[in-house]
Amino acid sequence: MKLEFTKMQGLGNDFVVIDAIGQPLEMTPALARRLGDRRFGVGCDQILIVERAQAPDVDFRYRIFNADGSEVEQCGNGARCFARFVHARGLTSRTTLRVETKSGVIEPRLQPDGLVTVDMGVPAFAPASLPFVSATDAAEQVLDVAGEPVVISAVSMGNPHAVQVVADVDDAPVARQGPVIENHPRFPARVNAGFMQIVDAHAIRLRVHERGAGETLACGTGACAAVVAGIRRGLLSSPVRVSTRGGTLDIAWNGPGQPVLMTGPAERVFDGHIEI
Repeated sequence: MKLEFTKMQGLGNDFVVIDAIGQPLEMTPALARRLGDRRFGVGCDQILIVERAQAPDVDFRYRIFNADGSEVEQCGNGARCFARFVHARGLTSRTTLRVETKSGVIEPRLQPDGLVTVDMGVPAFAPASLPFVSATDAAEQVLDVAGEPVVISAVSMGNPHAVQVVADVDDAPVARQGPVIENHPRFPARVNAGFMQIVDAHAIRLRVHERGAGETLACGTGACAAVVAGIRRGLLSSPVRVSTRGGTLDIAWNGPGQPVLMTGPAERVFDGHIEI
């Protein structure tokens, strides 16, 4: 069977995007691993699946698989690529969408300048929402990382994040601590590990070790979680420019009970097909 796909990227966070409305698709962990393999498949951080909406008040259903085959709840950079894809393919003429994800409904909006703004929803801090083993939802938590105490902020952006502040992201222990934090027993569903450098009240630098993908050039939900964590801790003020190795995102959050707005680019790389 020939499977058509589009390769897309948002700040270097790359995706295989598949229209499962116009062609049959039975996505499995094994197929996701094959598509994500950079030597024997197409190669990507995540596979994004476009499906018909299952609720009357949304436009599409959006599923996300990591390159390791695991299905996850949310992907911010992927959400922007999703919106650009369905519009470019003529699946919708709307520039503002309501999209169903595993963690709830998000609202991407295509801007006239080519950027995409996504209402990522309201962040959650209750330990059960991540999930995170803790007796409190305090903005600062101490995590034992291979015998080293690390202060993190636990934030759910529909998917779980553990954000720590570092002096310099270039020297941050992403390769050493990232996998340990991802698989820490206090995060039963694993977690994305963020390393944030404060530049000033409206600017940060960020690296993220993503759950199921390793370090990526950018992470949209990770950028949202980092800004939220910094604002909660009194280190940042909205809006915040987030600089990643793949480029920049603009994040706005007006405090508890309010949604996080993320704005950034989304670009098509090429179209292709693969025999499965």
